[in-house]
Amino acid sequence: MPQLVLFAIDICAVVLLVFGLYFPRHRRRDLVVAYLGVNVGVLAVASALSASNVGAGLGLGLALFGVLSIIRLRSTELDQHEVAYYFSALALGILGALSTTSVWLSGGLMGLILVVMFLGDHPRLLRHYRHQIIVLDSAVTDQVTLVAQLEQLLGARVHTATVQRLDMVNETTLVDVRYSVRGRGGAPVAAGRPAQAGAGR
Repeated sequence: MPQLVLFAIDICAVVLLVFGLYFPRHRRRDLVVAYLGVNVGVLAVASALSASNVGAGLGLGLALFGVLSIIRLRSTELDQHEVAYYFSALALGILGALSTTSVWLSGGLMGLILVVMFLGDHPRLLRHYRHQIIVLDSAVTDQVTLVAQLEQLLGARVHTATVQRLDMVNETTLVDVRYSVRGRGGAPVAAGRPAQAGAGR
């Protein structure tokens, strides 16, 4: 009976994780299926292994290996927060399958995962900080000039600017920029700016 309760708590937790947190914030439908599949798959495999003579450590190791393989061999790009949702769905499935003497402990740990994801991925947390890969239509070799040009282009304070490719023939600079913006009333001024932008020479 406690195991069935854990199954029910896991299903409720992953539904809340996917449809209450991830999808309303990021709107990526294909990962909804992925997160649900990972959670239920790990729950089923770990439950079957815990009921057999196979060690739980081997089962958890196989589950982790499978998820890491999926993430490593993916054909589409995943952001870091999407990887975090992957591991959260995985952890919920493992907690739901483990046979413990306390349902409250497993349920509490599942709740902790949801709270951490709610706070860590909240839109208001560090909302002024941005990250973009920008292509400048000029070859900039001086770091100070590069930062000044980026701050003028973005209307923001640049914290780090790492040149990824400098093309002296075509006069382009590919740069990884980490910056923060503040608009009127604290609203971002650079929201909606495309990931690639050109700067006047």
